[in-house]
Amino acid sequence: MARLDHVITNIVDIFQEYAKDEGKKNKLNKEELKKVLQQEIQSPELKGTINADDIEESMQMLDKNHDGEVNFREFCRCVSYLAKCHYKKKTGKEGKGGKGGKKGKGKEQEPEQED
Repeated sequence: MARLDHVITNIVDIFQEYAKDEGKKNKLNKEELKKVLQQEIQSPELKGTINADDIEESMQMLDKNHDGEVNFREFCRCVSYLAKCHYKKKTGKEGKGGKGGKKGKGKEQEPEQED
């Protein structure tokens, strides 16, 4: 299996494994989310990004629809956020974004690299 295939399969498998423990199927409640964060994230730099010890704060950050649970879409945002944090630490790059829109509009610029 190709590496990216493996990553995608693992994300789905991890979510499904923990989402079926308690509560609604296909959603993570607070306890399930805490288990995921404690058991599936071992890297110290990533553990510090989303704090499993303060599950309330983690839930507020991830639960965008405010239903008290984390659905698969919200879980994917979490994984994406962790990947971005890891990329920034590894490369020292902040990526695109920020205030002010495009700088130097109308001037020739070097093409920006995608993250």
